[in-house]
Amino acid sequence: MGVSACANEPDISEIHIVGSVHPEHDLEYYCNLLKLTRTLLPKVHIKAFSAVELDYVINKAGLTIEQGIALLKQAGLNSIPGGGAEIFTPEIRNRICPEKLTGDRWLAIHEAIHNAGMHSNATMLYGHIENYRHRLNHLEQLRNLQDKTGMFNAFIPLKFRSKNNQLHELGEVNRIEDLKNYAVSRIFLDNFPHIKAYWPMLGKETAQLSLSFGVDDLDGTIYDSTRIYSYAGVEELAPAMSVDEIISLIRNARRMPVERDGLYNEKCK
Repeated sequence: MGVSACANEPDISEIHIVGSVHPEHDLEYYCNLLKLTRTLLPKVHIKAFSAVELDYVINKAGLTIEQGIALLKQAGLNSIPGGGAEIFTPEIRNRICPEKLTGDRWLAIHEAIHNAGMHSNATMLYGHIENYRHRLNHLEQLRNLQDKTGMFNAFIPLKFRSKNNQLHELGEVNRIEDLKNYAVSRIFLDNFPHIKAYWPMLGKETAQLSLSFGVDDLDGTIYDSTRIYSYAGVEELAPAMSVDEIISLIRNARRMPVERDGLYNEKCK
């Protein structure tokens, strides 16, 4: 859904903007996009640009992380998503995503976001060539930064899907491993207020089960915008769930559905 289309939707409370690292897009482009969104939707929460994207455009501008983030905040940025974390351990990261920023740089960008008074999320891509030691190292670094800043909203484990990529021969971990990973994440990250199940990557049934294994947030009302997960092997051809479907899924898990805003404040009806 484009920004102009969203401007006609009175119930929109958050805009989530992410994309690829585009060689023709720079920091000015990102700032202008934020200003346009803010003009059309002055009260909306803007969660935009992964640490991978920020690293690229801020480096391209020749600025420090802090300088670049200050400009983005001034243009309308409210928080950032957790994408690009993958696995922090260098030897794993160099094999699965050598073209991305380092784990240390990811952490530095999120710390700078927090120091600027903005929140962020964190992710971990699991179920590929990593082992439990690598996962725990990843979680420990997130917990340490959260102890320092307290500005992470949620942790989102992302399941590796094996189709149509260079690691397809690995296969995928089973549902028991998914649920164990959520439970361990909830216990280990005792300073994170929320654990999120991103159902388009996990599947609806496993996401529902995860509500009994430490998850308290399901994301989200998605419409025909996640075909990348279908290509990677998710069961649904074009994953989508309406508000009513999410409510039904949560209630069938014997949980109480609550709508939240971008900072996890309960929305008044």
